[in-house]
Amino acid sequence: MSLQALIFDVDGTLANTEHDGHLKAFNEAFKIFGLDWYWDINLYGDLLSVSGGKERLVHYISEYSPSLDRSLEVQDIAEIHNKKTEIFISRIANGQINLRIGVERLIKEALESNLRLAIATTTSLKNVEALMESTLGKSALEYFEVVAAGDIVNKKKPAPDIYQYALDQLHLSCDDCVAFEDSQIGFHAAISAGLKTVVTLSEYTKTNNFEGALVVLDHLGEEDKPFQIINGMPSDYSMASVDYIKELYERNR
Repeated sequence: MSLQALIFDVDGTLANTEHDGHLKAFNEAFKIFGLDWYWDINLYGDLLSVSGGKERLVHYISEYSPSLDRSLEVQDIAEIHNKKTEIFISRIANGQINLRIGVERLIKEALESNLRLAIATTTSLKNVEALMESTLGKSALEYFEVVAAGDIVNKKKPAPDIYQYALDQLHLSCDDCVAFEDSQIGFHAAISAGLKTVVTLSEYTKTNNFEGALVVLDHLGEEDKPFQIINGMPSDYSMASVDYIKELYERNR
């Protein structure tokens, strides 16, 4: 048994999309729809405990009782979310969202090493496509053999369904792969699917507990920007190369 594939989350893992992307897009969408709502950094951090944009909106209405002059139906929620997605994609296209440190390097190194790549995310396919094309080029999505995104499964993270779907499409078992996550709900989804998981802390997950991860890093690292191991065994590696990921994988078989 050897490592066959890497499976990546998107938001917070491939790119720090939350604060400068999704949060600002939500607030802009609220203004467009005439809603007197404003999500600040702390509130949004709390709302991230709910996976999926539409689900997050429903949770906000249910738990925070914001001012409404009429009840919002399912279609209304969908329209707000669609507008938010449109704004988010425009921010990506304008170069306002970049890949995290070491992500492009590791993706290219993995391809050169004949590792298969997949994505498992609750964000929409449109968002994934926009991010990949903006940061890695128009054909970048082709790097990933499987793109499991959005509503492709009924239960979103922290349920393991999106990861199980990706594994099924790859025709691999959880023992053949390593997942990359940044959040508590994503981490639980990955380990619930049986996946060994590397965590790279993001802007909203620095205080989370990731017990059981292969390693917890501040980022994947570059030659001039070495990673910091937050939780895990010390290493002579300064960046998450394919060799480092394989070492972690073999050590935890």
